[in-house]
Amino acid sequence: MSYKIGLVGKPSVGKSTFFNAATMNDVPEGAYPFTTIDPSVGEAYVRVECAAPEFGHTCTPNHGYCTDGVRFVPTKLVDVAGLVPGAHEGKGLGNQFLSDLNETDVLVHVVDFTGETDLEGEPTDDHDPREDIDFLENELDMWYLDVLEKGIDRYHTGYDGAERDIEADLAEQLSAFGISEDEVKQVILTLDLALDPDTWDATDREALAREIRIRTKPMVIAANKMDTEAARDNWERVTTDPAYEHLTFVPVSAHAEKALKQGDEQGVLEYRPGDEDFEVTADLPEEKAAGLERIREFVHAYGGTGVQEVLETALFGELDAIAVFPGASSPQDDGTFLQDCFVLPGGSTAEDFAYFLHSDIGDGFLHAHNIRSGRQVGADTELDHRDVIEITTTN
Repeated sequence: MSYKIGLVGKPSVGKSTFFNAATMNDVPEGAYPFTTIDPSVGEAYVRVECAAPEFGHTCTPNHGYCTDGVRFVPTKLVDVAGLVPGAHEGKGLGNQFLSDLNETDVLVHVVDFTGETDLEGEPTDDHDPREDIDFLENELDMWYLDVLEKGIDRYHTGYDGAERDIEADLAEQLSAFGISEDEVKQVILTLDLALDPDTWDATDREALAREIRIRTKPMVIAANKMDTEAARDNWERVTTDPAYEHLTFVPVSAHAEKALKQGDEQGVLEYRPGDEDFEVTADLPEEKAAGLERIREFVHAYGGTGVQEVLETALFGELDAIAVFPGASSPQDDGTFLQDCFVLPGGSTAEDFAYFLHSDIGDGFLHAHNIRSGRQVGADTELDHRDVIEITTTN
């Protein structure tokens, strides 16, 4: 599991319910602040169309599982605790929150679209969900700005007056965010700023911190509780606001996903995560049957509960990741076939994949075979989503 998805949100918005629905873990849930104190890490899954049927075989997954031609590939989901206004100043669990957040690759911000919880997670009426989005982005921007200012100080004091480039100092200071010197320079120029921090005012510095944050901590908004009328009323107003064009919104009912998974585990219905329908297989009390029909109406209207779509949008959309199967065109002697499927950064080459599998395989890389095409490919060949690749190595 090479990626970590960070699950964030203010207290009492259904973040722990989302985490439990995605992972089927049992972390505490409750409508009060700081239900989650320490970050919970669980195994969630993203869907990838299995390649095995193309070769006339059935896969035998080492990790995750496969059902009806859909491979569920594991990824780490981290339920990050401590988001309250002022987190960047250390309020609440602020310092720990930022530290845990920095260990993740992409963020899922769970927002209560009903508007029934305020910024502190307390019950209220007519709260605008946009305030939740704004306060998280502001906390992150102020965090980045603090690090950026330290990089500017490094530029001013670090080399005894010797000539140096501001992008080098900023990249070094911001290295924990995974941004390179060239990328820092590109962001500066994109904002029409000079490569001289002495010409930047406070607004310029905030804009620079924000743009670097957007590029290095991509985010998906999980618009939770969309199975309620209040949330649906807010959806159009929020998602059409030009201020949020840089964000991707997914309608979600974490409660519905968890209910369907529990029903499947209990044998009262059949449900494959992410599907837009399910089949009830047992006689149920009238009240439970009616509740499932309301869930059915929601998943029909929105194409699913949204939980799977959020995770897949985060990895395959925001991060532009790809899934690659290591293997051959026929089963091994022990009958195993396409045991693994890995999620890699988009643009990964055959040699990158070899090193991902093991450093020894990368060190001894000779060439790779694209199993679908039957063609040999070189080290610098970029891989595509769902490629089946066999590596030939001296090790």
